Amino acid sequence: MNGPADGPLGRPAGGAAGQPRGRPTMEDVAERADVSRALVSLVINGSPKVSEQKRRRVLEAARALGYRPNLMARSLAQQRTRIIGVLVNDLRNPFFAEVVEGVETAAESDEFGIVVLNGRRDRGRELAAVETLVQLQVEGLALVGTQLDRDDLAEVADIVPTVMVASDLVGSLDHPGVDAIVTDGRRGAELVVEHLVSLGHERILHIDGAGNASAAERRQGYLRGMEAAGLGGLADVRTGGDDEAAAFAVIDEVLAEPAAPTAIFAFNDLLAAGVLDRLDDAGVSVPADVSLVGFDNTFIAALHHLALTTVNQPRLTMGEMAVAALLERLNHGRDEPVRHTLEPELVVRGTTGPPPPVVTPGAAGPGRSLAGARSPGRVRI
Repeated sequence: MNGPADGPLGRPAGGAAGQPRGRPTMEDVAERADVSRALVSLVINGSPKVSEQKRRRVLEAARALGYRPNLMARSLAQQRTRIIGVLVNDLRNPFFAEVVEGVETAAESDEFGIVVLNGRRDRGRELAAVETLVQLQVEGLALVGTQLDRDDLAEVADIVPTVMVASDLVGSLDHPGVDAIVTDGRRGAELVVEHLVSLGHERILHIDGAGNASAAERRQGYLRGMEAAGLGGLADVRTGGDDEAAAFAVIDEVLAEPAAPTAIFAFNDLLAAGVLDRLDDAGVSVPADVSLVGFDNTFIAALHHLALTTVNQPRLTMGEMAVAALLERLNHGRDEPVRHTLEPELVVRGTTGPPPPVVTPGAAGPGRSLAGARSPGRVRI
């Protein structure tokens, strides 16, 4: 507990006349503990060569002065920073945030820190962020869903060990300094199509991720799944994006069409949430009028009011595996690239069901379709 004269973080308050004290140094600690500076350095660096009595004396002096080790100076002395840089495509997307949580957990267990920068879905910002991380002398770099191209990656990997997470770009990159942790996006998209076809759907729309690093792989999986089901002629891909807003124009367009889909496969959970919101505004019931599937299985998919059928990517595991790959290079000298491809898993919740009954002109019955459907109330899940 701080004494009455202590300031924030246990540091003594300013000196006479309220003037702030200078940053305490190792020499200040040595003087207060009545030991040499070299002994203080040994204590701060956790050396076992110091007696317990002197260790306590030094630590008590450091605490009384509010001394904090200079990490940059220590890095220069040890020629290591023990910091992993993490560049994220978009921190607003919970998928990336959950991957970072896995990175942080694994790094901490090996006494590494992390520095996280946000690219905000902009390649120029990502390049600037990489430059910042390199200047901070991070020991390894985790690029999570970034938009950097092959030339960018090759240049970065020449400087610092690099691992790509959740990007299919590495599949076409031949560089010994780049590792990859990915989920099989093609297979994940095929699982979606297989599930929807098993329920009786034929008109299945895919709203893709536009220029997102994983969009092409999922789009290919969707098309392959439709062909395998004998529905290649009904395949329908619309350009979307990777957040809620990207869904609005697509759904407005689809609602105006006479031959509307009975199921929608969205690029990710955020895009699916935008689809659900727009359908709700239009009075379209999910899954009674149209089924909906996302991708990623982020925490929002499990929220009760969403209950979204989706494809699971093991986000925490992917982050932990990224750190493990970097540490294999840093601690054990591995210099050959590795690529870990994880199997996706379909998670069925409340947004998928059989297609609505087809009602022929003039026939009586309650059947509805997405086009022209106007059900009152909230989306039914």
